[in-house]
Amino acid sequence: MESLPISPKKQDIFLLITTLLLVIFGTAMVYSSSGIMAMDRFHDGQYFLKKQIFFVVLGLGLMFLFLQIPYQKLKIFAYPAIIIAFVMLLLLFVPFLGRRVGGAVRWLNLGFISFQVGELVKVSLVLFLAFFLSRKRHHIKELFHGIALPLGITACLMGLIILQPDFGTTAIIAVTTMIMLYLAGARILHLASLVAIFTPFAVWALCHGYRWERLMTFLNPWSDPRGSGFQIIQSMISFGAGGTFGVGLGNGMQKLFYLPEPHTDFILAVIAEEGGFIGVSIVMGLYIVFIIRGFIISFKAPDLFGMLLAAGFTLLFALQIFINSAGVMGLVPLKGLTLPFLSYGGSSLLMSFAMVGVLLSISSQENKGP
Repeated sequence: MESLPISPKKQDIFLLITTLLLVIFGTAMVYSSSGIMAMDRFHDGQYFLKKQIFFVVLGLGLMFLFLQIPYQKLKIFAYPAIIIAFVMLLLLFVPFLGRRVGGAVRWLNLGFISFQVGELVKVSLVLFLAFFLSRKRHHIKELFHGIALPLGITACLMGLIILQPDFGTTAIIAVTTMIMLYLAGARILHLASLVAIFTPFAVWALCHGYRWERLMTFLNPWSDPRGSGFQIIQSMISFGAGGTFGVGLGNGMQKLFYLPEPHTDFILAVIAEEGGFIGVSIVMGLYIVFIIRGFIISFKAPDLFGMLLAAGFTLLFALQIFINSAGVMGLVPLKGLTLPFLSYGGSSLLMSFAMVGVLLSISSQENKGP
């Protein structure tokens, strides 16, 4: 299908405005949640704020760059992107290149910059799947000629990510892949068989090592309130202390070395304390609008590649938002995932902006119908 001309007037303004509102609010909350900790660690209360603003500006530039590129041209990057993802995952296991943070080796240390490889892997995999499945759409119902290769590549990526270990990202990749296969037209019987085959392995991984401890902590955090249950208990205290309207921006107490990493994984708990139920509801409302607009863009895409690409990116956002939010609320075990556009972190922010840029590019070429 030929590329359609991009018209800025046709891009999804609701998605753009929602993204900007989340970024503005997130930047303010990064400062509120990290100021005291930054002063203690780096003797500069604005240390994390300055870095976050730098990545926001860089991310906005990346978003507008992808917005100007017709999304069909991204097809040429599908295979190079997945190869780069594999190489970067392998480099994590090279001494002095993989950086261990919180018991997991997820960061690639290149000296002048550190990058969380999982963020790039998710985006690269969705791009590859959208390209491959759209090319093989006439064979998608065949197991070996249709879905065997993407499933094999996804399984290899998941295996490398599990070794880090990073069960949260692995789960997101698995669910996103299965839904994209379904949207592309794969047989339900094939997908159900795959779920049945791999479910025992998932259960084993969940009940193995530190993940079993997290599961037990999730079921009863008060069994070890000063140890494994400390994080979720402090998060629950934050939600309770916030009440309806919160204690006010900057006035939260749990960020004062009670909540672990309040500016990343637990930033929603800080929002709950300082903004209360109203603040959390506004954030969740913005996320809901964002996800709905993403799926609308997918459904209106003019071709299968655009539909799968938009759906895949939207699923990445939706799953990460759900897992993080449910985790800090004590509804699911904690997985160490950040909140898109709200949590501090350059890797997540840059990849999120890039995905929004692609979504806006797809929205400018919506299929308006006859």
